[in-house]
Amino acid sequence: MIPEVKQEIIDLGDGRTISLETGKLAKQADGSVVVKMGDAMLLATVVSARSANPGIDFLPLTVDYREKFAAAGRFPGGFFKREARPSDSEVLTMRLVDRVLRPLFPKDYHAETQVMIQLMSHDENVMPDALAGLAASTCIQLSDIPFEYPISEVRVARVDGEFIINPSKQQLEKADIDMMVGASEDSVAMVEGEMHEVSEKEMADAIKFAHEAIKTQCEAQKRLVEKVGKKETREYESELEDEALATKIQEFAYSKCYAVAKEDTSKQERGEKFAVIKEEIEAWYTEEELEEVGELIGKYFGKAQKEAVRNLILEENIRLDGRKTTDIRPIWCEVNYLPSTHGSSIFTRGETQALATVTLGTSKQANVIDLPTEQSEEKFYLHYNFPPFSTGEARPLRGTSRREVGHGNLAQRALKNMIPADCPYTVRVVSEVLESNGSSSMATVCSGTMALMDAGVQLKKPVSGIAMGLITDGEKYAVLSDILGDEDHLGDMDFKVTGTADGITACQMDIKIKGLSYEILEKALNQAKDGRLHILEKLTDTIAAPNQSVKAHAPKMVTVTIPGDFIGALIGPGGKVIQELQKATKTEIVIEEVDEQGVVEILGTDQAGIDAVLAKIEAITFKPEKGETYEVKVIKVLDFGAVVEYIQAPGNEVLLHISELAWDRTDNVTDVVNLGDVFEVKYFGIDPKTRKEKVSRKALIPKPEGYKERVPRERDGNRDNRSRDHRGDRKPRRN
Repeated sequence: MIPEVKQEIIDLGDGRTISLETGKLAKQADGSVVVKMGDAMLLATVVSARSANPGIDFLPLTVDYREKFAAAGRFPGGFFKREARPSDSEVLTMRLVDRVLRPLFPKDYHAETQVMIQLMSHDENVMPDALAGLAASTCIQLSDIPFEYPISEVRVARVDGEFIINPSKQQLEKADIDMMVGASEDSVAMVEGEMHEVSEKEMADAIKFAHEAIKTQCEAQKRLVEKVGKKETREYESELEDEALATKIQEFAYSKCYAVAKEDTSKQERGEKFAVIKEEIEAWYTEEELEEVGELIGKYFGKAQKEAVRNLILEENIRLDGRKTTDIRPIWCEVNYLPSTHGSSIFTRGETQALATVTLGTSKQANVIDLPTEQSEEKFYLHYNFPPFSTGEARPLRGTSRREVGHGNLAQRALKNMIPADCPYTVRVVSEVLESNGSSSMATVCSGTMALMDAGVQLKKPVSGIAMGLITDGEKYAVLSDILGDEDHLGDMDFKVTGTADGITACQMDIKIKGLSYEILEKALNQAKDGRLHILEKLTDTIAAPNQSVKAHAPKMVTVTIPGDFIGALIGPGGKVIQELQKATKTEIVIEEVDEQGVVEILGTDQAGIDAVLAKIEAITFKPEKGETYEVKVIKVLDFGAVVEYIQAPGNEVLLHISELAWDRTDNVTDVVNLGDVFEVKYFGIDPKTRKEKVSRKALIPKPEGYKERVPRERDGNRDNRSRDHRGDRKPRRN
């Protein structure tokens, strides 16, 4: 049976279109759609269980995004030829989609739900991650799963002053703004991206431009659903509610939580006091009764606690740690803390602390990216680690979490455009979060900046970061600078902004409420700028400028370019020359051919070793010029001449023929020069007779007065061709 396919077209307004198609593939899923732009095609499906597992009090939503190698006509790299664990790039796309979808499911919907998006066909001119949010929302709209309204995500870039929706990779390389924006028709829900020191207004303009495109994509989803026929939303088992218990807990706990929130205590002290209040409520019941109402007590107490903290901020402008809305927590910093690293720093803000290290290496240490949609290398990359002890917890370590990948990527984007293009090193920054109570990713940016400066990386400008929050009841609102972990959890927005003194370099925003006005957004951006500059001053008070050189124990990097013809000579047969050179000089040498030239990187801690490598390279690539004079040393004496070595190019040898030693007749080489003698010779290039290089000592010696050249005689019959000399003709041979 031929499937009935329904399609909707989205016009991007510049000749490009996006099509939404359903009815052909994956019909057993609750909802499925194929999104196509150019030759790029993504299949998105959603399936949700009909009932929730017992004891689950949250939405177990999984968003999975995968790029198939076959989509780009490529094989997976490595020995195991099968797509396995997701790449960091795929994880980042999963997070982008998840953050917009998750808040739009009903709060009491706890059924296992899985959204899967896969790239089935790749187009070099289309970046598929920009289509993932549209694909995910459309397949949910085509299902009967409860979901509030359609959303979409787009990438917005600014190239030569003009905004572009879903640019190509080539266009993105020339952009000074690269942002992903997720939104519904009414409000923006998510923003993440990097910029080249743009203003707050420029960033807001980019978000507005993206939002207009998203509105069009949401309308297209609605039209497609109308063509297919809207499914009736499925019924599901709602959470148990007990209004009497909720009222009782609210009346008992609200004032007590309000008082605790107002006490200006530490995270641990505050947590202990809130726990005491909850224990007082639980003491009302027996152990058997708690088994039935324990979950409800936790839920209703959480609501009372949240309301108390939010109202304290809105009504009295007081936060959990006693600060005003614009105050930044106390900051202390230190650099060069770790003696053996190439660079290190500690950044502590309130109860959040990050220790950053910098490691310098050659291009061999670059981070290789091998994806269906991208093959490249990163010479600057940042890794973020969030161990459980940073929040006072004990839990098993099970590899790098999606959160760690996301936070590390944000910090990397914040810093990468400040690394100078001519930085010779591959640079790795690692941030270890040692304490966490709000915005450890922004602490990573700050500690990373100082560690890079401590390592001698010549940052264009230092970068700082701050996390902003929002509390609103629909009428009143408060924008919070430098939020705590509790304020992030209880608040309505988490907005991270990084930048230099001259502009924004990266941002990440998640909004948990509908209809956030651009007025509030712009206020948050401007307030963030003030906080960012305050933090930046603390960083530069600690280390005002990058160190002018790397540390004594850190490797020094020298890069030289040699003609491509000499690459083989430097490597040697089977790598013998370069391996012996590395061993003898205790250096690391990397050679890469670029535009028929050899780019040689020399990395070593000992300058003498680096100098020895440079001397060897100069010797190998040395080419004497015709007519020039060079200093040489005799390294071997032969009957017919002396083998000499160029002083400036040890190992580069040439034969000085006996006839070129002196103007007078020379019977023995040692009558003129001996082993170890140093003198100058003139280079004549390739001798056309011998086809060998010719050098001469006598050419630099004044010709003796009355000297006559010997004239060679032609061979004729029995006569030889021995030349005449200044002594006259030879006598004829006797019979």
